[in-house]
Amino acid sequence: MSTLESVETERKYDADLETPLPALGDITGVEQIANPVDHHLEAVYFDTADLALARHRITLRRRTGGTDAGWHLKLPAEQDSRIEIHAPLGQPETVPEELAERLLVFTRGNELRPTARIHTRRTLLRLHGSDDLTLADFADDHVTAETLHPVQVERQWREWEIELVHGDQDLLESAEHVVSLAGATRSAHASKLARAFGTAWPLPMPAPPKARPKGSAGDAIVAYMAAQIAEVTTLDSGVRQGADDAVHRMRSALRRLRSALSAYGKLFDADARSRLKTELKWLTKVLGKARDAEVLRDRIGELLNTQPDGLLSGPAAAKLTDELEDAFNSGYRQMLRSLGTKRYFQLLDALEAFRDEPPVTPRAGKKARPVTAKLAAKAIKRVHRSQKEAARQAGAQRDKALHQVRKDAKRLRHAAEALRDVHGKPAARLARDAQKIQKILGEHQDSVIAQSVLLRLIHDTGGSTENNSAFGRVLAAEEQRATDSERRYEKLAKKKRLTSL
Repeated sequence: MSTLESVETERKYDADLETPLPALGDITGVEQIANPVDHHLEAVYFDTADLALARHRITLRRRTGGTDAGWHLKLPAEQDSRIEIHAPLGQPETVPEELAERLLVFTRGNELRPTARIHTRRTLLRLHGSDDLTLADFADDHVTAETLHPVQVERQWREWEIELVHGDQDLLESAEHVVSLAGATRSAHASKLARAFGTAWPLPMPAPPKARPKGSAGDAIVAYMAAQIAEVTTLDSGVRQGADDAVHRMRSALRRLRSALSAYGKLFDADARSRLKTELKWLTKVLGKARDAEVLRDRIGELLNTQPDGLLSGPAAAKLTDELEDAFNSGYRQMLRSLGTKRYFQLLDALEAFRDEPPVTPRAGKKARPVTAKLAAKAIKRVHRSQKEAARQAGAQRDKALHQVRKDAKRLRHAAEALRDVHGKPAARLARDAQKIQKILGEHQDSVIAQSVLLRLIHDTGGSTENNSAFGRVLAAEEQRATDSERRYEKLAKKKRLTSL
């Protein structure tokens, strides 16, 4: 079943039953109004028993009648706009799998059930501009709504909708003036569903605190964590659908959360922080198997493609690529299974609870600048210690030590990112410097892993590691990559030392 995605931009207005239609021709840019067309629309809305979708201002309905019958999923976007995903009618009581999958991050395994039924008698007038271009649709709706769960209420009202087609925000503003002159007022409800539920409509998710230079340390870190939690929520459906870079971005958001809890752990209750870090580590590792296999597959595949034609035998190359592809597919399947487990859904609940009611310590209430600067300084010292340790090591132990430098630099980068709204340019500079270390040593670590995989695959296929052999050439190229990245790191380490905020 295929879905279509679009952005819906509209405004709603409350009108009395006897209110005459507005002078639509007075709207800026409107040159012609099409003949009115009547539609009878019947929509059944779905949600969980606790109205989880409604809390996130998401609507899911199956509507018959009109020009766009089918399933409609509407997700919040910018002001006056929503992302609308449309699927064919299918079965009345069965939510299309593609839509249900997109909503798992909100429904968390709970059943979607009918919660309201809304009947609309709509008179539609299309507003055209020059060259017969459709600027907007004006809908005069007479609505009868019945809520089914958790309360049973019937309501009736009249409302007007103006939805942009090819018009712009200026048209909406002009239309608002014209509609107001006719006696209508901007609707207090974002949707028909919200109006149908009335006072039973759940409150929206609370807004996270804001990070401010003169604000508290706790607010600054919670604000940063809230942004990462939102990123995880946003990327969930893309990860499930295999969207480009979704796994990498989601894992990065999880790592940022762990880094914030590690660097600024003193601001939060130790037990709550520890439990959350444990679960974040689990999920990061789950996503890491798929992501690391993907990186390795692409990295070694790039090396294979640079070899002269015929240098690597067909069966040997196939063995190499097949195993790398199998590792990626296996990691991806395991990841999808994990994203459907109770453990994952409980982690999402825990993240939201931490965001909405942070388990802060008294230190979190102190001014952000001095407290966070001191904690960030500890993260800097951690990088310096691991750099000194790496300088004392050689061979495989040096590779391991450099990997630790990379991890500590990544933690510092995230810790500094969290302070951009508090410390401004010094925090941004520190984040950039840490990222340079992380990036170079990330390439080094990828090369170390690739070498170990190549050695194993060479052994399994009976190949040779000699430089004049096909496999040997690939391995030598990867070894050179590791050497080059290590030299770049040493040059950077000598040139620039991380400084405190």
